Amino acid sequence: MRCSIIVPARFASTRFPGKPLHHIAGKPLIQHVWERCRLCRLTDRILVATDDTRIAETASAFGAEVIMTSPHHQSGTDRIAEAASALPPDHHIINVQGDEPLVSPELIDRIADTLLHGPDSIGMVTAVHPLHSDEERHDPNVVKCTMSRSGRALYFSRSPIPFARGHHQEMTWWRHMGIYGYRRSFLSQFVQWPPSPLEVTESLEQLRALENDATIHCLVTSHGSPGIDTPEQAAALETLLASQPNPDSVV
Repeated sequence: MRCSIIVPARFASTRFPGKPLHHIAGKPLIQHVWERCRLCRLTDRILVATDDTRIAETASAFGAEVIMTSPHHQSGTDRIAEAASALPPDHHIINVQGDEPLVSPELIDRIADTLLHGPDSIGMVTAVHPLHSDEERHDPNVVKCTMSRSGRALYFSRSPIPFARGHHQEMTWWRHMGIYGYRRSFLSQFVQWPPSPLEVTESLEQLRALENDATIHCLVTSHGSPGIDTPEQAAALETLLASQPNPDSVV
């Protein structure tokens, strides 16, 4: 078995239309993500999956392999599954979001290694990092995760979980990162399941997997990579990159 990366990219965005093509430090956002993915050691191919010809033309121009997908998908995983059909059936899939230009190649390789060598019971792999701020813990835009001692995801929520009742100095809260690895057979099964009640309630599609008794394994990392959701965040990242002699070292 092998692993390949699919980077989904949509032009439409309520808060930041045209986000994948926004230039940061002289390059489109999607190119920054693609270049980080190219630093991975354990993946074979990188596909940019999009339904927009402008993104496709830009990605092709900087050398990316592009797959056009339907504009009618209900979820990002559905888009990933369609794009995966362009890959050989022996390739597991890693979904790297197209708005995380500082995604860690080492983390992607850890996900690939888990897919390739982890227990057969694992259908999905994702990542979490510690939350230190009460503000983030109560922010519904920050997805929280609880997990077992072995790293199996127990639940994901936009609410602060677990609920802190009384003394909790030793408690660690975990922020879920929007990166996923799928075993190929599991990805095919996942998109056959209808949206689940918890998924619809929280607007978190990974809950569909948990409601269908799938195992999601969480890899712990010390820090996350900042996503770009607004023009203001893009400007802040540009300032950060400009201050670094080697932008590839920024994590």
